[in-house]
Amino acid sequence: MAAEIFTQRFAVDGSDIDELGHVNNIVYLRYAQDIAVAHWRARATPEMLADYVWVVMRHEVDYRSQLTLGDDVEVRTWVDDAARGPAWARFVAIHKAGADKPAAEIKSNWCLLDAATRRIKRVPPELVARFVV
Repeated sequence: MAAEIFTQRFAVDGSDIDELGHVNNIVYLRYAQDIAVAHWRARATPEMLADYVWVVMRHEVDYRSQLTLGDDVEVRTWVDDAARGPAWARFVAIHKAGADKPAAEIKSNWCLLDAATRRIKRVPPELVARFVV
């Protein structure tokens, strides 16, 4: 089994740049958050979207190279092959468009919650099947 790779493109905006002249570290996390939400909404059923919400438990970021104003950014995400109870690891690779190596790599651990009660839920197999082929 392999996880589907979901891709989005972003343009670096002037407000993304820090005092060092490159994309601020928090922007990389915004890219990770934005693509995770987009991937969830693209693959989950309407029932899943109504029944569940996700919260982040942990982010690990490895910065490899700089992104700067005017760069086009390609962000790729995929999930681990299997969820572990309520937790599911998500991976994000952030590339300058056309680059072979990522500018940053992020591993995030997400936790599934019941949308109504906000109580922790085990990730059901039918949900995993929507993201792992």
